Amino acid sequence: NGPGLVGSLLVGVSFAKAFAYVRGIPLVGVNHHEGHLAAIYLDSGEPPYPHVALLVSGGDTSLYRVEAFGNYRLLGRTRDDAAGEAFDKVAKMLGLAYPGGALIERLAAEGDPEAVRFPRPHLKSGDLQFSFSGLKTAVANHLARLESPPEGEALRDVCASFQAAAIEVLVEKTARAAREVGTDCVLVAGGVAANRTLRGRMAARLEEVGARLVCPPLSLCTDNAAMIAAAGTRRLLRGERHGLDLGAHSRLSLDGSA
Repeated sequence: NGPGLVGSLLVGVSFAKAFAYVRGIPLVGVNHHEGHLAAIYLDSGEPPYPHVALLVSGGDTSLYRVEAFGNYRLLGRTRDDAAGEAFDKVAKMLGLAYPGGALIERLAAEGDPEAVRFPRPHLKSGDLQFSFSGLKTAVANHLARLESPPEGEALRDVCASFQAAAIEVLVEKTARAAREVGTDCVLVAGGVAANRTLRGRMAARLEEVGARLVCPPLSLCTDNAAMIAAAGTRRLLRGERHGLDLGAHSRLSLDGSA
């Protein structure tokens, strides 16, 4: 029942309430972001607590300290664009199809990540906050300076350079969070967690700070029904129920903050 596009949420919540009422079965509202974090239960079981979770998707980029299922403390989040949103917007600038994250990753695999030195926003800020709008603007400015839209090798280089900048920030902030929390386990979930380059760089960097990476399988990273069922089942087994006044909320935090 949140967060997300309120029109889509209203359709889902309305159907769920009608279905629960007609069938006489429990109604349990699920936080979309908790669904992403719960996807790991369907593959690897329950990570040890406490652990750090990086939720990185088209709608959010946040770091949490996870004490237990349902117990989350926000460590840092994006101040503007989410990482996945930046990937999609840069893909649009480059004339690629939507959603663009997978296309950028595919092109980046054959490009030079050092061809264009894009900024690493907030990398040395000393905190766990993210910002991706400046990186997106840097790509736009670079493209504006070109005589024509990049193609071939030039296109692959822009994709690789942009991806390298975004991933470096995600990796370094997450490694910092792992050190601060003192955990040896980090969960990365959400649509951008399907990026194989991010997984590889993250695993290598976390190993350097004495932590290991766990991720849902690729098929459970992007939005899917199974992850919502995983979170809903946990809450159902804890005895949680919602009434027919359950609402849809475009903004719905995991930790109780605004």
